[in-house]
Amino acid sequence: MTASFDSHLFWAALTSEPYWRGALLALELTAVSLATAIVIGFFAALGAFSPRRWVRSVVWTYNWLFRATPTLLQLLIIWDALPQLWSGFASSWFTPFMAAWIALSLNEGAYMSEIIRAGLLSVDPGQELAGRALGMSRRQILRRVVVPQAVRIVIPPTGNEFITLLKLTSLASIISLHEILTSAQELAVSTFKYPETLLAALLYYLVIVSMLMVLQSRLERRFTWSSGRRRRIQAPAVPAISHDAR
Repeated sequence: MTASFDSHLFWAALTSEPYWRGALLALELTAVSLATAIVIGFFAALGAFSPRRWVRSVVWTYNWLFRATPTLLQLLIIWDALPQLWSGFASSWFTPFMAAWIALSLNEGAYMSEIIRAGLLSVDPGQELAGRALGMSRRQILRRVVVPQAVRIVIPPTGNEFITLLKLTSLASIISLHEILTSAQELAVSTFKYPETLLAALLYYLVIVSMLMVLQSRLERRFTWSSGRRRRIQAPAVPAISHDAR
């Protein structure tokens, strides 16, 4: 016989403080991890273009290591193994949030480096040559010419990475970080009601990700240079040559 669905518990979980606090914590962890990953990825992407072979080797090894191993395994190594290898991480400052931040930032940095590298490669090399002809330094060319154009290419996949990273924060429940999934599991254990508590967590993710998808769509329309926008840009009219002018 099918057990009844406790709608009262479902709505109570949906509006409870642990759930919405867990949602805010997940968003906070996602934001700081992606911001850190963008910084790591930017310098890793620049390192991939370095004329020094050892720099390129370091970047390749970093990308290979964090893209070839599971995120959950990386999180467990940082939370469980790192304090045993380095006593500085055994202090009270090393909280589950810090461990998740480090793990997700390093993991996401490897993917962001490839996204940013692709964005930099998409800029026509002639742009750099034109900058050199104007007497600009390599740093000025990167800051004023290459990066502004690469941003248009990088923004859409970065939005996808933000959504993916938000869902990856649920892995931090394994180290007792009180995000949405942890709150759902704690309530389920105390009430022995899993459908109601887990469905409430599922609804939180659906709403948050849906809002992020709408925001991503607007950002893409704002920054993507489409053919439709090209057609709206009209060339200046050429004045007709009168017969008298001839």
